Amino acid sequence: MSHLNPHRSDQDQIFQKYLDRAISEINELADRMSTCGMCEHDSDFAPVLGTGHPLADVCMIKYSPRPSELEEGVAFFGRAGEAVLASVRRLNVDPLDLYGTNCIKCSTAPTACQQDQCPTWLREEIGIVEPKLLMIMGEDALGVVNGLGVTEAAELVPASGEVQRWTHTCEAIYCPDIDQSLDRPAAKQDFWLAFRTIGDWYADRPPW
Repeated sequence: MSHLNPHRSDQDQIFQKYLDRAISEINELADRMSTCGMCEHDSDFAPVLGTGHPLADVCMIKYSPRPSELEEGVAFFGRAGEAVLASVRRLNVDPLDLYGTNCIKCSTAPTACQQDQCPTWLREEIGIVEPKLLMIMGEDALGVVNGLGVTEAAELVPASGEVQRWTHTCEAIYCPDIDQSLDRPAAKQDFWLAFRTIGDWYADRPPW
């Protein structure tokens, strides 16, 4: 029934061009990260890469990778990723509309150099994905996002579960650090109460 919408094919072609460009830019970023020499440190692991759709509406940001993420080289690999998937499915959020990454790319205990340099990669990732919502997990991640120096970005506060305006095209929701919440029932409950706001935000988006 494409004759009912003569512009549909044009819209699809435009989206595909944006997607192809984003995939190319993410791959190029990954190549540069894999040979990163900005910091001198002892590490047996390559930088952990972001995971998900390169044009996702929602970008989830943790502070640092866990050992399972370092071993696989993929952000949100392991328990955190499983918990997020279970959560978004319950909230009717399409998992294919998510992108997840870490502020720190190659260490669970970052050096001062990594704390200073790794956010450079995060800023590039956000610029490529161009999300409509940042889901920021934990105060350390919040501090990094606030320090990115994004043009006209507002200062975000650790108000759990509240939708905040970050830039004119992107909002943000702060929630507790998921990695620190998984093993404590009370902390897990606090995380869920904040994270579930994404369900309302996602449902309220225009369907076009």
